[in-house]
Amino acid sequence: MPHNTFNSLQKFKIGKKSAKFYSLPALGKALGIDIQRLPVSIRIVLESVLRNCDGKKVTEQHVKELAGWQPNAPRTTEIPFVVARVVLQDFTGVPLLADIAAMRSVAGRMGKNPKKIEPMVPVDLVVDHSVMIDYFGTNKALDLNMKLEFQRNKERYQFMKWGMQAFDTFGVVPPGFGIVHQVNLEHLARGVHHDAASNVYYPDTLVGTDSHTTMINGIGVVGWGVGGIEAEAGMLGQPVYFLTPDVVGVELKGQLRGGVTATDLVLTITEMLRREKVVGKFVEFCGEGTASLSVAERATIGNMAPEYGATMGFFPVDERTLHYFEGTGRTQDEIDALKAYFKAQGMFGVPKAQDIRYSQLVTLDLSTVTPSLAGPKRPQDRIEIGEVKQTFAGLFVEQSANGFNQPAEKLEQVFTSSAGTKVKNGDILIAAITSCTNTSNPSVLLAAGLMAKKAVEAGLKVPKHIKTSLAPGSRVVTDYLTKTGLLPYLEKLGFNVAAYGCTTCIGNAGDLTPDLNEVITQNGLVCSAVLSGNRNFEARIHPNIKANFLASPPLVVAYALAGTVMRDLMTEPVGKGKKGDVWLGDIWPTNAEVQALLGTALNPTVFRSNYAEIKTNPGKLWKNISGVTGDVYDWPTSTYIAEPPFFADFGMTPAPMPPVANARALAIFGDSVTTDHISPAGSIKETSPAGVWLKEHGVSKADFNSYGSRRGNHEVMMRGTFANVRIKNLMIPPNADGSRFEGGETIHQPSGERLPIYDAAMKYIAQGVSTVVFGGEEYGTGSSRDWAAKGTQLLGVKAVIARSFERIHRSNLVGMGVLPLQFKGDDSVGSLGITGKETYDITGLENGIKPQQDVTLAIHREDGSVQHVAMLLRIDTATEVDYYLHGGILPYVLRELLAA
Repeated sequence: MPHNTFNSLQKFKIGKKSAKFYSLPALGKALGIDIQRLPVSIRIVLESVLRNCDGKKVTEQHVKELAGWQPNAPRTTEIPFVVARVVLQDFTGVPLLADIAAMRSVAGRMGKNPKKIEPMVPVDLVVDHSVMIDYFGTNKALDLNMKLEFQRNKERYQFMKWGMQAFDTFGVVPPGFGIVHQVNLEHLARGVHHDAASNVYYPDTLVGTDSHTTMINGIGVVGWGVGGIEAEAGMLGQPVYFLTPDVVGVELKGQLRGGVTATDLVLTITEMLRREKVVGKFVEFCGEGTASLSVAERATIGNMAPEYGATMGFFPVDERTLHYFEGTGRTQDEIDALKAYFKAQGMFGVPKAQDIRYSQLVTLDLSTVTPSLAGPKRPQDRIEIGEVKQTFAGLFVEQSANGFNQPAEKLEQVFTSSAGTKVKNGDILIAAITSCTNTSNPSVLLAAGLMAKKAVEAGLKVPKHIKTSLAPGSRVVTDYLTKTGLLPYLEKLGFNVAAYGCTTCIGNAGDLTPDLNEVITQNGLVCSAVLSGNRNFEARIHPNIKANFLASPPLVVAYALAGTVMRDLMTEPVGKGKKGDVWLGDIWPTNAEVQALLGTALNPTVFRSNYAEIKTNPGKLWKNISGVTGDVYDWPTSTYIAEPPFFADFGMTPAPMPPVANARALAIFGDSVTTDHISPAGSIKETSPAGVWLKEHGVSKADFNSYGSRRGNHEVMMRGTFANVRIKNLMIPPNADGSRFEGGETIHQPSGERLPIYDAAMKYIAQGVSTVVFGGEEYGTGSSRDWAAKGTQLLGVKAVIARSFERIHRSNLVGMGVLPLQFKGDDSVGSLGITGKETYDITGLENGIKPQQDVTLAIHREDGSVQHVAMLLRIDTATEVDYYLHGGILPYVLRELLAA
């Protein structure tokens, strides 16, 4: 039965129908608080805390604390947030399913009922991450890539089908329907939920195992990315715990100018908010400029919240949200309920900046936004289109983290591959219209199609050696590009539909031709990729392409035509056509041209019929997959799926966490080490520890697939930890030219032997030696990759010591029983003279752990001297203390479930 805490269970009307809800205005009245002045995002979380108040995990005190949120108070209180549902993608979802299957295996071995392990909220897994661009530039590309995907991933899909029959609340959207965030936006999100038994309505909320889950913020849904470890806990009845956040208001004023896209806007916002240091904060958009944005534009901005560092980039529900729900085929009952609910809560409409008390207010005039790219290594490094050439030329010779440290005379040199292709530094070798960020937005995709039409008509062509691809976020995109007659023009430039998935954006670009790889590696060329994605970290797109630029879909087409970033598209022609030089202005579509076609993009009948096929017609390839049955998985021999070792020696009472003493440094890293660096998703090198293991187990190089696809097998993933070809371990001496060695190697101490990091870790474990990892600022930035923490733990690392941590990775480290320690003040690896030849003790935890307490790092140097350094323990909440003491979140949750 529903409770009536603070007399908050009230009635509201949906048309003539009466329904119930937990009223925030009523709560405010009971507590004497002006709820309407709270940020809308805080109010939605508050509703969940109020509705789920059970006096145990969620108490009246939690409700009072959050209702009394102050804009600039110390952030020491944790919020128990119970979400309405969980969304997974396959790269993170498969290891999560493996963990839960392993929990059932443990229950079975202990004589307990395996069905005790069951998701308590709906869980949807969308298969979108594994498809690769092996085939491109042909109308057969989609069919051929899909057949290859099913051939490669059969064992993973069999495992998913087992999960579908084993768990009552677990569903799968098969390959070929689209990217998880767009499917979530267009189909899975229902606005408000209804509990029929109690007639209570409540808002949609979620967490997802992908950092870009925040795309859903564009339709007023509170949700963000978490690691699979946290998502598992949320699925199995644990609230998602997080510290009460600051909320940064972003007031948008004015309107975008003609020719400026949502991509240009989000790159500007990313640059601005990185500067404002919004890491770990909620960002909420307000003001008249926000109200003027379409849902597709809002979703683009919400999507890149991880790139600007925020937990969320939230947009309130308003008339534009309702229009989007109508256009994407939601039922009239759902739309009526959404509007009535948010009006009853006093949360309908985009507020003015002065109406809400924010922790900080930032203002952006939309009319100041200009066409831009971001790169070549980070999404926050925005470059106006007229400055791309000179920026690349400057970075080419620059000796910095963002530079390439190359001799100036090499910039204009021409190299010829063995197949006769002439290649220069700055040449574009991959051009991809891809990713959830931009393929959800009809205006930029139609603009790309219009540009392709004008380019083809002008006689422009894309150089044949450029790998071009179009990977729409959903099949609906192909429908409207076909109906508008634009798809054939994109195809003539090589942008054939190659897949429905993340593809190039997550490193599944497929390989370049052997001759291009050879000419790049032999001559140390700095070649480029341009993509409509959200991430461009080194080696993410392709291991041999060092300069990666994010751009809107029409700019991807423009740069593919130009063939190089060493052409200034504002002062130089894009290329030569039938009648001579063709300039960007000649082929850039007008706003009126785009607007004239937008009506085709939101057709409710198309959306309904497309998503109905998930159940009625998922495709022959999916139907032909047969999975095992039963409540407990039987773990057949597989190089894709294996029972994870996280519950080895499991008992109902946790063993005490051992002290960290006489530890060695496994690796020392600099700033902005990403989860891609720690646990790559892309190709597996034949000579790497993971490649060697696969070959030993009968897998040929052609069938290696990717690290991302093999995340269900810990043997591959632990060998892939810190194995990115671009990672720089500062323990390795510099190269002769002063540059840093790239690749996952380290120096084993005290032997001085140079080894792959995995091999050194195994040697330390065999010797009974604990290890630590050092890092700089923003350690763990990027994807919500739980294997970055899981792999770290399996390599025997007891602590990661860094200048600062990105939100999700810090949480994942705690969730795996690894200590995150933060340098204080100006202390760093450099200032303390840490080389990796020392041994280390961590003290201060012997008498109990408190959130964010001080601990001491003792550095024992080779000369016998000892330095004691105060560190901040980044176990941030009391709940995280419990997780750590249990050896991680997974054993904690399993003990709780089996004890029930």
